[in-house]
Amino acid sequence: MPERPAPGVGLRPDIFDRDCRRCPRLAQFLDEVAVDNPGYYCRPVPPFGDWPARLLIVGLAPGMHGANRTGRPFTGDYAGILLYETLHRYGFSNKPVSEAADDGLELIDCRITNSVKCLPPENKPLGSEIGNCNAYLAAELTTIPADSVLLALGGIAHRALIRALGLKQADFAFGHAAEHRLEGGVVLLDSYHCSRYNTNTGRLTPEMFRAVFARARALLPKP
Repeated sequence: MPERPAPGVGLRPDIFDRDCRRCPRLAQFLDEVAVDNPGYYCRPVPPFGDWPARLLIVGLAPGMHGANRTGRPFTGDYAGILLYETLHRYGFSNKPVSEAADDGLELIDCRITNSVKCLPPENKPLGSEIGNCNAYLAAELTTIPADSVLLALGGIAHRALIRALGLKQADFAFGHAAEHRLEGGVVLLDSYHCSRYNTNTGRLTPEMFRAVFARARALLPKP
């Protein structure tokens, strides 16, 4: 069996750099995590899905035992359970469960990326780290077709998208299920992040999350 290529290989370097160490704190933290967890991926996590895709989902950052372990966004962690089940429900993936980077799951007309590509301590990136990574997001946004949908999972992802698009934050307030019309027919949808905290506290219910994806599907009818 041929060796599987490393995650992110072949992507434009302005969109993803597997060897990026722009943020000293994050680079050092990844080195420390790799020592304690030798089987973990422990590198910047690349976007995953179709190129191009009409639905671009933007999360916060890799989770310690999810994407940082597997090398694929929202794969192997709690937040990914609801996300991938919902993607499958609305026809954006071929499987409802994401367990490992080589499990055969494929996204359909959809791609997932993160505002910060590296695992941050306590899941809290610094503003400077979000800024350092924003150029990668801005470059990725140049690949989306007209009439696409951007889906921000959480306020940090929302603000990172607005920054990457060169827009004014004050003109686009974050709110769950908020819908913002942008240039080129692009629509920005907001959702609370599908984190364990949000779902366990009831801030985000499966029904609320599915309603956002139902709206995305309505905006992006199947070809």
